[in-house]
Amino acid sequence: MTLDGHQGRSVSIDLCLQCQAFWFDKYENLQIAPISTLQLMKLIGERPAGASIAISTELRCPRCSDQLPLTRDMVRNTHFNYWRCKNGDGHFIRFFEFLREKNFVRPLSSQQLDELRENVQTLNCSNCGAAINLSTSSSCAHCGSAVAMLDLKGSEELLEQLRKAAEPKPADPTLPLQLLKAKQDMDLLFGRKPEPLLKEVSGDLVHACLSKLAAWLNRS
Repeated sequence: MTLDGHQGRSVSIDLCLQCQAFWFDKYENLQIAPISTLQLMKLIGERPAGASIAISTELRCPRCSDQLPLTRDMVRNTHFNYWRCKNGDGHFIRFFEFLREKNFVRPLSSQQLDELRENVQTLNCSNCGAAINLSTSSSCAHCGSAVAMLDLKGSEELLEQLRKAAEPKPADPTLPLQLLKAKQDMDLLFGRKPEPLLKEVSGDLVHACLSKLAAWLNRS
């Protein structure tokens, strides 16, 4: 998939929709422009929610063929996992971990979890697809990932970067309004008013938020 990079450059990344994962050559994940990050979020949101396939424990680099060790990293207060090439050729990362790396995913507070349990009993894990019984747990028993949701504040910051990068030609003026509406819909998930969208969640919460964001981006 060819994406817009910084300073007018293009960046070609590799992805596997079945594995729900990206391969980034060295520094490619840092070279993609804000609009391209939104494109990738839209791509993920338009994919059907469901269990992703298991990843082999012996992944090999497509460039040098060396084995890729699983690596745990951290950005701000968010941990994420990926498989990196020891020779610096790049790294392999699942969709959910990519969102974590970009700081788009945040865990729910205790109050939000309590409010979620009033409407939903079971969710799918955003990381591995396993079922999470909210009445007994707030994290996946299979992979340990906590129940999380998409933080649309990060998307708003992306749009601000996009507006600055596009000067003097402005970005689509409807995008901020569309994202604001999407953010308001997400806020209603945990508001005091009736929560129709919340009752429609049948997969994982992150994907439900991404699907909503992708729908608004398609209308812009």
